[in-house]
Amino acid sequence: MNDIFSLADDLGPFKVIHVQEPSIGLKGVLVIDNVARGPSIGGVRMAVDVTTEECARLARAMTFKNAAAGLPHGGGKAALVGDPNMPVEQKEELIRGFACALREAEQYIFAPDMGTDETCMAWVKDEINRVVGLPREMGGIPLDEIGATGWGLSQAIKVAMDFCPLETSSARFVVQGFGAVGKHVSRFLSQDGASAIAVSDSSGTIYNANGLDVEQLIALKTEGKPVTDYRDGETLEGDAIIDVDCDIWIPAARPDVIHEGNVHRLSTKMLVQGANIPITYAAEKILHEKGILSIPDFIANAGGVICAAMEYQRSSEAAVMSSIAEKLARNTLEVLETAKRESILPRDAALAMARSRLEEAMSFRRWKLF
Repeated sequence: MNDIFSLADDLGPFKVIHVQEPSIGLKGVLVIDNVARGPSIGGVRMAVDVTTEECARLARAMTFKNAAAGLPHGGGKAALVGDPNMPVEQKEELIRGFACALREAEQYIFAPDMGTDETCMAWVKDEINRVVGLPREMGGIPLDEIGATGWGLSQAIKVAMDFCPLETSSARFVVQGFGAVGKHVSRFLSQDGASAIAVSDSSGTIYNANGLDVEQLIALKTEGKPVTDYRDGETLEGDAIIDVDCDIWIPAARPDVIHEGNVHRLSTKMLVQGANIPITYAAEKILHEKGILSIPDFIANAGGVICAAMEYQRSSEAAVMSSIAEKLARNTLEVLETAKRESILPRDAALAMARSRLEEAMSFRRWKLF
């Protein structure tokens, strides 16, 4: 991105910090969007093609997510350019270097995200001690291990069932991105009786109209194998998962995977956004016009940041899961009731709710963004 100011508005971003250390191949960016509610929490994303623009959009999503969830935190996001599957020694050097470079950015609390995990956060803690999402052995509540985001998604889906309508026990679902979020939401939905009929990762898609064995798929991923190694199903190439007919379609991978060019290929009753900014606003409008219910990202996938914020306050794991269930159910219900009553997109209802809570916090501050 050439000009970060093209994304600026009355909410932020407050700070944008670029980091570079050629001697170790370190190149990254931190966007602190708005901290009127408190220090920002947002994950460290690692990908070969991550950009400042993507980071800024994700930071704004975190601002709304934290405000909607009622957390005493603002929004931020950090991004490292690199292959998350690089040798562990090289990855550790980059993570530690990034943490050291951002030591003085005290309005940002590190957390795991796509391409980083609890081990990465342990390295950050060793360097600057300003981090959440730590391994249990270090006093953390490992949100990826317990499936905090996936748990929250499953709670949002339960509430949304009354607006579709669907029954969990007979629902067929598809997950694009069978990673930390995708595998756990699949596990929770399967436990409630729903059937996974297609899942994907970077290797491709595995499909079985009669249902996939989610536990077997999770076991494959735990062994470091792709979902396409699963034998009781049909392997599909590319983005064919978009065409799979289902009741619930869950994007849990990268931003903008659904857009105006492919949204018409979806054949589903509900889209629940497990990833951050996985669908463009224009595509959401098209879904709304077609009568397909779309649950916005910063409402549906807030379980992870709720877990992170509560870890920061030294809450217990049991309290975390209970709070996620309560907050996600309440916010999903409020958003969907407002959208139905006012005949607007769920995203517009969610944005109005989050912005109202954020602006109230800003009204008490001498400097609005911080």
